[in-house]
Amino acid sequence: MKREELLKPVDDLLDCAVCPHECHVNRFESANGICRSDASFNIASICIHKGEEPVISGPLGICNIFFTNCNLQCMYCQNHQISDTTISRQAFRMELPEIVKEITGLLDKGINLVGFVSPSHFVPQMKVVIEAVKQAGYSPKWVYNTNGYDRVETLRSLEGMIDVFLPDFKYMDPLLSRVFSKTANYPEKASAAIKEMYRQKGAALHLSDEGTAESGIVIRHLVLPGQVQNSLGVLRYIADEISPKLHISLMSQYYPTARVMGHKSLGRVLYRDEYLQVVNEMEKLGLDYGWVQGLDSIEHYRPDFEKEHPFE
Repeated sequence: MKREELLKPVDDLLDCAVCPHECHVNRFESANGICRSDASFNIASICIHKGEEPVISGPLGICNIFFTNCNLQCMYCQNHQISDTTISRQAFRMELPEIVKEITGLLDKGINLVGFVSPSHFVPQMKVVIEAVKQAGYSPKWVYNTNGYDRVETLRSLEGMIDVFLPDFKYMDPLLSRVFSKTANYPEKASAAIKEMYRQKGAALHLSDEGTAESGIVIRHLVLPGQVQNSLGVLRYIADEISPKLHISLMSQYYPTARVMGHKSLGRVLYRDEYLQVVNEMEKLGLDYGWVQGLDSIEHYRPDFEKEHPFE
């Protein structure tokens, strides 16, 4: 394939409507959309990550590609070092040959899953990376690890390309999504996005002989302190409106970053009884597939993107 054909997906950035914000800016000329991202490969880290779900990490971990400047600005984000749109990203503009070299170097260690983290506003660049890795002779399973704020039309363009969808489903309460993540229509857009993922993959999660995900969906939900009713609403929506057979990763690992230490609810850890209320509802709804976390999870999964290996 010629270089021009390889880079064709980035034409979508000339009048960007890749994510639900639909800013319609020319990202080749400016970075003035909501995400403050240009047309470059804005990648903060390519690293091995042994994360929350065993079917995603596997025994060796997953090769995760962390994009910058998240299109959903959650005030409590644990990845704020790279997600905050107010920080300059000049240092993170990697070129395609370097990206492919780093990915394939990790695949050569036996890893067979590659995850794109916060890709919703970088789907054109993601497609280019996937095609370049394929042209290099590799065929890993591709994981779309998203905050859930995705445009349905963009997801449709990924059909047959993405093997595993790993979306967050953060809110059913639009007031919370507006206050905590500056996006009031999150419940509407995330629910539509996850329904599209379900249309593409169904409820079954297909595993390899080694127990790693090969095809399907895993929905993540982080229980926030003081917001049990929101979590119950998310679980009820999944069970009633999508499928109770979907795999759910119910996360207790919330910890307050320095940015929310003084906040009346987000400034503390999750209480045990709050998490157990949500776990009990999960069981009542028949959401029997997936994972729960121990409350000691707060001590884990804290990345530092100033390090070469953020999760070590």
